[in-house]
Amino acid sequence: MDTAEYCREIETYLCRKNDGHLIRVVGPSFEIVSRWAEQGVPLKIAYAGIDRYFERYYRKGARRRPVKIDFCDADVLDAFDEWRRAIGIVSDSTNPRQPDTPIPAHQSPQPQSPQSPIPNPQSPSQAPRSSLPAHLERVLLRFSSARARGTLGDAFDALIDRVSAELDAARGQASGLRGAPRHALIERLAAIDADLLRVARGSLDAGAAASFGREADAELAAFRSTMAADAYARAREAAIDRLVRERFGLPAIRFE
Repeated sequence: MDTAEYCREIETYLCRKNDGHLIRVVGPSFEIVSRWAEQGVPLKIAYAGIDRYFERYYRKGARRRPVKIDFCDADVLDAFDEWRRAIGIVSDSTNPRQPDTPIPAHQSPQPQSPQSPIPNPQSPSQAPRSSLPAHLERVLLRFSSARARGTLGDAFDALIDRVSAELDAARGQASGLRGAPRHALIERLAAIDADLLRVARGSLDAGAAASFGREADAELAAFRSTMAADAYARAREAAIDRLVRERFGLPAIRFE
């Protein structure tokens, strides 16, 4: 996909988010979106960043005017940074798509126009890191929500019961853990997370598994030529894990 086509896709998505009101991606807006394309931001990740901005916008009450793409820049860069960390893509001075020192979204230039519907909203990356007990609480809530929505099949039932009981017990002691016991719990959470993903991937039929593989390849297309084969293989597996987690509504149990 060339830059012009990428910008048209973003423009179309923004139009839908603005309830059909067309806001052209031209001038400075085109430069912003072109930069996303040059950095290799997958369209799906850009859409997720745009969604974040609109979610905050709606929480502010009734909308006053259509949103310009400029206001979504920080959230798109945040989503892109999270996606790269999740699949293990790091900065590389030899790759123009991955600058040496990528600017976190909360430090990127913000539009100062008085027309902004939400002036300089706080970026999610500015939020303080959550505590381990709070993390466990959110994981348990996500499990309950996924079960209520029916996104988890019968293959998950026994595992979810076991994991939920283990996490609930861990939540009660997590706030008092220090040193080696805390490290052991964090390692256990990573192991549980890997078990959950293994069950999830094992429940996919051949068609779904192939579809996730193709989607992962599409997301990584901008980076493939600059990555060693083993690094690409690891990133691809991580991208598939992320897509599977998204498909089933699974929480990330590992604590970063």
